[in-house]
Amino acid sequence: MNFETYPFEKLSHLLENITPNEEFSPLSLTIGEPQFETPEFIRDALSEQSRLLNKYPKTAGESVLREGMLQYLRNRFNLELSKDQIIPTFGTREVLFNFPQFLLHDIENPVMVFPNPFYQIYEGAAKASRAEVVYLNLNEANNFQPEIDEAQLAKVDLVILNSPNNPTSSVMTMEQMKQWVVLALKHDFVLLNDECYADLYLNDPLPSLLNASIEAGNESFKNVLVINSISKRSSAPGLRSGFIAGDAAILKEYMVYRTYVGCASPLPLQYAAAAAWADQDHVDLFRAKYKKNFEVAKEQLGIDTPEATFYIWLKVGDEIAFTKTLYENYNLKVLPGSFLGREGEGKGYVRLALVYEADKTKEALERIKMCMGEINE
Repeated sequence: MNFETYPFEKLSHLLENITPNEEFSPLSLTIGEPQFETPEFIRDALSEQSRLLNKYPKTAGESVLREGMLQYLRNRFNLELSKDQIIPTFGTREVLFNFPQFLLHDIENPVMVFPNPFYQIYEGAAKASRAEVVYLNLNEANNFQPEIDEAQLAKVDLVILNSPNNPTSSVMTMEQMKQWVVLALKHDFVLLNDECYADLYLNDPLPSLLNASIEAGNESFKNVLVINSISKRSSAPGLRSGFIAGDAAILKEYMVYRTYVGCASPLPLQYAAAAAWADQDHVDLFRAKYKKNFEVAKEQLGIDTPEATFYIWLKVGDEIAFTKTLYENYNLKVLPGSFLGREGEGKGYVRLALVYEADKTKEALERIKMCMGEINE
């Protein structure tokens, strides 16, 4: 398979011959990995269950984990799902890669649709599935919202949405999501929303695509699925805890497939994840940190604060030159937008991940401000 080089590898290659300015301490805003300590109650749950390392975990996940996830959906989205409408996964990267392969395997000429720019695992899944790709281009002209000519949907098998969006931080409204649900039923394609940033809203709580499905009259979630992860909301990416939820008929067959994949989460991790999923209070603390970071960003860069995520999609002109100059002169790494897009999307932007405490975030943004001033002189 001919996979594209991952964005972070491209960045390493871009900067490999540049010596950064040692007057500044090294900083990086490249990876969406929260730098806050995982809450103590989650770590305690992990250590308390470490004795279970002598047992094989079930592919379907322990009942305590499923119940924690179902409680999360009740608490956060007021959704009452049954156990056959959710599958625990080993984070969401693996499900985003293998679910399209499962779904599209028996289709002769499969077609996948996903946003552009994008989380690169979508593209990897398309390549592994031998799927034709139709891009939902996100740019300033459409306010970074996914739009498609409905005539194209007649041949589509799987649409992946990503709201709140990585990297642009755009958020779809309930009405927009309802329209996609209607289209999924009308044209009989599977609609999946990657909701890993749904809990990182800055003001009002954001709905799930499952809420939109109910609002659209599709209470059984036919053709509709969502995925979510504990990594961002709980500052616990090492737990590798996610889920896929929605259409029970699709999930029943996908569960059979997963039995062969062999990516069940170790039991101590499942118990720690269950505790994290069932609790919302700790998420409020992290959300406050991200909100503070965006206040700092508005002060330093004059940007409009997004509705969700911890990303800034910063317009800089020549994003490659900016990235190299920023690293060379200010010892700060950012990710060029063109590394995250295809067919020209993402050019002119860099992605900033505001995953540190406010003081370190301010220091990084001050360097960006100085670099932009230097380039614009």
